[in-house]
Amino acid sequence: MENIGRHELIVMKKVGSDISTLLEYLNKLGILLHPIFDVDEKDYPDLSAYYNFMGKKEKLENLSIFIREHNLIEATYIKPPTYLPKIPNETLTSETPDYSMRQVYLNAPPVGINAYSAWTIPGGKGTGVNIIDIEGGWRNTHEDLTENNGGVVAGQASTDPYWENHGTAVLGVVSGDENSYGIKGICPDSHVMEVSHMRMGSARAIFTAARKLKRGDIIILEMHRPGPRYDYEERIDQKGYIAVEWWPDDFAAIKFATDREIIIVEAAGNGEENLDDSIYDIKPEHFPDNWSNPFDRRNRDCLAVVVGAGAPPPGTHGRNWGNDRSRLSFSNYGKCVDVQGWGYEVTTTGYGDLSGTNINKDLWYTDNFGGTSSASPIVAGAIACTQGTLIVREKEPMKPADVRHYLNISGSPQQDEPSRPASQRIGNRPDIMQIIKLANENNPDRIV
Repeated sequence: MENIGRHELIVMKKVGSDISTLLEYLNKLGILLHPIFDVDEKDYPDLSAYYNFMGKKEKLENLSIFIREHNLIEATYIKPPTYLPKIPNETLTSETPDYSMRQVYLNAPPVGINAYSAWTIPGGKGTGVNIIDIEGGWRNTHEDLTENNGGVVAGQASTDPYWENHGTAVLGVVSGDENSYGIKGICPDSHVMEVSHMRMGSARAIFTAARKLKRGDIIILEMHRPGPRYDYEERIDQKGYIAVEWWPDDFAAIKFATDREIIIVEAAGNGEENLDDSIYDIKPEHFPDNWSNPFDRRNRDCLAVVVGAGAPPPGTHGRNWGNDRSRLSFSNYGKCVDVQGWGYEVTTTGYGDLSGTNINKDLWYTDNFGGTSSASPIVAGAIACTQGTLIVREKEPMKPADVRHYLNISGSPQQDEPSRPASQRIGNRPDIMQIIKLANENNPDRIV
């Protein structure tokens, strides 16, 4: 995993201050602090305060202390690397039949999101919508990802199988090609692009993606990060990982995007965490003084759509993960989690565990994509299908607050599972047809 060990030092100067002397001094020491957000300080004084530097954690700790002592510095803190909120599975495949019958999540509610019905409506395949997936790597030469794929538009993608398979699987969920083989994407008419956070950090990746999109477009955040409950000395799994908006610079980047009326679809994370827990109200020692817990939206709200992972219908692919639409044990939950997608048994491109031993990765498919990683593109696809119906009717696309509202009041309700009651909120499973109805009834005609 290419970025394991690469932590990120975030430096936040006091708004309006000039730290050029400090930057020059650090530069002479071989430490290049980069502005996270490429903005004019007069227009975006808050965003222009953030700088970052990536490296090994142990080297960053002393640097953080040194910089923090400067009288023009508001805060410094170290962020762990971002990781994929996925359930791993990496085996092989063979020749390509039609796997779409295995994509039960496309079916009518309550088991699926009603994609087949949405496709019968003009624009219902995501016409006119751009989507950027932010993570580490992708296989854009895959046979089922050749249409409407803009490839990597920023950052340096990893070729590590860990990252490449994951990104390939996400692309398949949203934009798998329309053909007679392989799988079907939820919104195949959308234009999909990729931004890699590998060498720029998560906040800069979000900011960069937002500047490439128009209002109504979508960014998928395929990432989570160890939170305050994670113990580095004892943990080797993802327990304690949380959604990235908890960190100040990521929150600022997401808010920059949603202020531009771009929809952010954010994985809640696979940390088994209650995001309503009071631990998330405690300001980390070196966060800025004005920080408050974003998981409590009464404090502040970046308007991201936060996605949890729900169980697929029992018997899907011969397996049973509990009651349909119940919270899967690994999924984070809480009041800020807006909606759920399938967290197991998602059939898509990549990994290669379906049918045989073909060594050609461009022919690989999986039945086992999962986590909040699989849930997030399912939700993003539902949003894109709805936006497409508005665009072709020359109506205003949904705004971030609209999207969250419609997802919360529609869909197939979360269900109980012993030890995982519906009060551990991950939200409803989307029903695209219900969202389309709500959006088209409530969105005004486009202002030309």
